[in-house]
This record gives sequence, C-alpha cells and structure tokens, in this order.
Amino acid sequence: QLAQELALGRLSPQPGLPEGLRGQLQALLTPDAARAAELRAECSRGFEGIVRRLWPQLEVVVVGSAHGTERIYCDALRQADCQGLPFYCPFYRAAGALLGVNLWPEGSMPQILLCPDWAFCEFLPCPAKEESQTVLLDELWEGREYGLVVTAQPGEYRCRAGEVLRVTGFHKQCPLVEPVRRESQTLNVRGESIPEERFCQSLCRALGMWPGACLIDYVCVESSLLGDSSGPCAPHYEVFVELQGLRDLSEGQRYKLDQCLQEDFPVYKSFRFKGSIGPLRLHLVGTGAFTRLREALGSPVPMPRVLREEQLLRLIQSSVIS
Repeated sequence: QLAQELALGRLSPQPGLPEGLRGQLQALLTPDAARAAELRAECSRGFEGIVRRLWPQLEVVVVGSAHGTERIYCDALRQADCQGLPFYCPFYRAAGALLGVNLWPEGSMPQILLCPDWAFCEFLPCPAKEESQTVLLDELWEGREYGLVVTAQPGEYRCRAGEVLRVTGFHKQCPLVEPVRRESQTLNVRGESIPEERFCQSLCRALGMWPGACLIDYVCVESSLLGDSSGPCAPHYEVFVELQGLRDLSEGQRYKLDQCLQEDFPVYKSFRFKGSIGPLRLHLVGTGAFTRLREALGSPVPMPRVLREEQLLRLIQSSVIS
C-alpha cells in the first residue's frame, strides 16, 4: 500500500492522523513511480536491515526511551528493520518533566546526566524505610539505587515519580543515572515483590527456550484483578504475550516461564512450593493486540507491564488466541 500511494502521490486516511493534517501533507506530495519501484524491490529482498537500504545516509535512530523494559522494542528493531544502525535516546523525562540528557550518543547504554536547573530532584535511598530521608544531587553514591522525587515547573510539588534510578558514575560533579524500574510495575500477590526489569529478564530467558519465538510485547496481571473469573485457586500471575514465529504454546513451553521465575526468585519458589502462589498462566495474544492496548491507554506513556484496570484487562483478554 505504501508503494502504491508513493507512486500515485496520495495519502489515504490513517488511524490517529487528523484529517486536517492529512490534507496538508497531501498537498506536499507528488507522484514518484521510481521511488515506489525501489521500495518494492527492497521489500522483496526481506525486511532485515531495510531501513538502512532505503535510507543509506541514515546514521542513527533516535528513540524516546531505551530504559528498562522499553529496551525490548529497540532490541527488536536492531535485530530486524534497523539492523546495523546505532540507537540514541537523547533525553530523560519523568513525572511530566524533562530531567536529564544523554551526552554520549555512541554509548551502547544511555547514560543520563541529571541537569540541576531543569527541575528540583530529591532521592529516596532504596530500599526505602519509614525513617528514610531524601538526599540531594551532591549526596548520591555511585552504584546505589534511589527513588525519584520531583518538583517541576510547572508541575507537582515533591511528587514521587515512581522511578528507581541507579547511579552509574559522575560527569564532573553531576551524577549519571540509569532508570532501572518503575515501582508501580512490581508483581506482588503474597509479598514476593518481583521487579519489572527482573521479570522481563526471566521472560526473555524462558523465551530463549522456545525455538523461533521473538517477543513483540507483554503485560502481566495479578489474579486479584480477575475477580471470580480466575476460579477457586491460589493468587497467581497471568501473562499475556505477543510473539513472532509461534502461533501456539505447548504446556511445556508455558511451564518454562514459571520455572524460570522459581529459579530466579527464591521467595517466589518458596510460595509456589507451599501452594501460597498458584502456577503462572501464560496466554498468547494475536497480532495487533498491543497496538489496540496502546490506543486505549491514550497518551503516549511507556507500556505498563502490570495492568491495574479492568477495562484494559478485558481488552487484552479479548485478543487471546492460545
């Protein structure tokens, strides 16, 4: 369709594209049959590395976020469409405020330099205790993790951003940080507290045992959100994944994720052994399920990894194919 519209010099209505803006773009287009033929030829060669083949002068892919579980999207692009291209995440935002900048575009991992005059930041040492006091930029220690508290202009006063940052070093006297997880995305049905990024690591490890499978996206649900529909069973997790390369999951494949969690989290394993936590239930959803979920979320926020709303749960449940 893209090649056809390029050849004809037109832009059809698209979901999320306002009609007025589409009209403005349409006025700028002219038919380009040669470029359309080039596009068809490159697509016929496959889509690995297609971005670089179509735009050979492209030097870098700029992304809005490459932290925590958002990396799965960058990894998917690196392995397919954007093969051979570096990725650069220039800024760090939280709680509606711009907080830091990545001055090292060639680095393999984003290093965020917190800018003291962009917003007022305080930090709660992790793990937080009742008597914990916030510390300031000049009191941070390399290698430690802190919960972020932000006062922004305009914005909220001393707002807990729900982000946990790890101090990775210093640039002159300013700390460099790496966002590692969102506190609201922790799985917890019996006090086991499995952090977002570590669950993702276990999921990716299990995925490596499923030949041909490539992770597109995932979300989790704690069984308490399911209500009576979960049946008479112990509290447990339900995980919804969209995969490329697999159309069905065997019982053995489904069990691998629960097994990986038990290996990676001794507390979870203990609760599973005692029956206090039931076996994880893994569901495969159809293509486009997470596109619809993003549309339902509205604003362009990072994908939640633990759903807390029944409406979103019903939406993802309606897409289950296995």
